[in-house]
Amino acid sequence: MANNDDLFYSRIAVNNISLSDLFTSEHLFYRIPESWHVVITDVKDSTEAVKKGLHETINLVATGSIVAVMNIVYNANLTIPFFFGGDGATFIIPETMLAPALKALFQHRENTQSEFNLDLRVGHVTVSEIYNNKEDLKISKLKTSAQFEIPVLLGNGLVYAEKKIKGKDYQFEVLTGNTEELNMEGMQCRWNKIMPPENYSEVVSLLVMARENVNPAMAFKKVMDAIEKIYGTPQKRSPISISKLKLKATLAKISHEMRARIEGFRIFYVLFNWIKTSLGYFYFKTKKGQKYLASLVEMSDILVIDGRINTVISGNAHQRELLENALNKIEKDGEIIYGLHVSKESVMSCYVRNMDDRHIHFVDGAEGGYTKAAGVIKQKMLQYHL
Repeated sequence: MANNDDLFYSRIAVNNISLSDLFTSEHLFYRIPESWHVVITDVKDSTEAVKKGLHETINLVATGSIVAVMNIVYNANLTIPFFFGGDGATFIIPETMLAPALKALFQHRENTQSEFNLDLRVGHVTVSEIYNNKEDLKISKLKTSAQFEIPVLLGNGLVYAEKKIKGKDYQFEVLTGNTEELNMEGMQCRWNKIMPPENYSEVVSLLVMARENVNPAMAFKKVMDAIEKIYGTPQKRSPISISKLKLKATLAKISHEMRARIEGFRIFYVLFNWIKTSLGYFYFKTKKGQKYLASLVEMSDILVIDGRINTVISGNAHQRELLENALNKIEKDGEIIYGLHVSKESVMSCYVRNMDDRHIHFVDGAEGGYTKAAGVIKQKMLQYHL
């Protein structure tokens, strides 16, 4: 049975207000219990892997991290905050979920190494350690559409955890003697690269960090106000639209997904899912299929607030120039550091527990948008000696 600490996140009310209003409502944020843990995965040397054209594989591995953990969490009838980051994922989980979550992630790491020769780092830091190091983790929930809600996190606690896990002194645990099959049910990656909606020409992957000694809520409010003014509502600036969605029912695509889910090659899996995906063309012409596509667009994860702003936006070059001008001013004032990457398409990987109401779709700019935007931030931090 779940204890009170386990139910901390489940009991937080969902706020149906604008993100800007949420940023100015400190009373709607709650401090994460000290007994919880931050668990982080990321593909080591992802920047180099992206240069080799492995960006879709990296997105798939990151999505696999989320599927591996969330299948365990959902089976325990719990909810936790999690964040997709392009080349990895972050979870904040109660003590009772730590061991099974790490066990699943270690299996996913082994499979990623054997199938793709990519090194997936898996590490964790206690929330109490984060607080002891004078960093904070405050969380709220925001309703972003009729069907979709996101966690909104303020504080540099995840940045601290990430630095520790990526540091040279961090001791990674090793999985030994585990023979259980990893549950990756619901993981899918069958959509082709997605062109921007009609009348839009580009996709922007944007990362924003608040500078130290700056109120992040106020800095992020300025950024989101600029985005809203230039690009409009999340629905207007979403890079995902029904008319541009195209299934990619190739054996190679399905085989690639299979390798991220299970070790080794299984011909029955490939053929069954190839037939199933091929029939998807007909399913999506039905009333039920159209409803699913509409909810897919609505439940696409295009905005992540994990102590930073991570968002994927579609628009045109003029809008992007206006955005860069606005961000440059906020950055020059010493409030933020930002990085962005521009591409012509977005990529999407999915976690579909069922076709009715339990699915989420993780979006990144093509060519490793988030990873390349993070690279820009790293260069700026060196430039500013941060």
